[in-house]
Amino acid sequence: MPPADRAAFTLTVTAAAADIDELGHVNNTIYLRWVQDAATAHWRAVARAVDIAAYVWVVTRHEIDYLRPTLVGETLTVTTWVGTPKGARFDRHVEITGSDGRVRARALTIWALVDQASGRAIRVPAEVAAPFLG
Repeated sequence: MPPADRAAFTLTVTAAAADIDELGHVNNTIYLRWVQDAATAHWRAVARAVDIAAYVWVVTRHEIDYLRPTLVGETLTVTTWVGTPKGARFDRHVEITGSDGRVRARALTIWALVDQASGRAIRVPAEVAAPFLG
């Protein structure tokens, strides 16, 4: 769970039949999609419209720990929050939890802020980070 000084954002997802692999549980690539979906939804829900228009985030690294399987039809809560920006990068934390309260997966992803006009990574401005840090 996020530290006390970070606001969490949640997204609810349900494992569909198309998400299930040959082992009978959610495929690892689906967890990655949910991580990205939560990050994108968080950005769009919290960022200022001017920042959404000016910047885009790109992933530089994903680390995912798969802790328990998820089966078709299960509803999960995807909770995400950010770390402290470091230059152009922001760490993003994600926990995917079943309705039983048990964590199914944890992820740490690193995102870089790219200025859409120049196409280059830029240092995360304080005003862009502020809505995510309180």
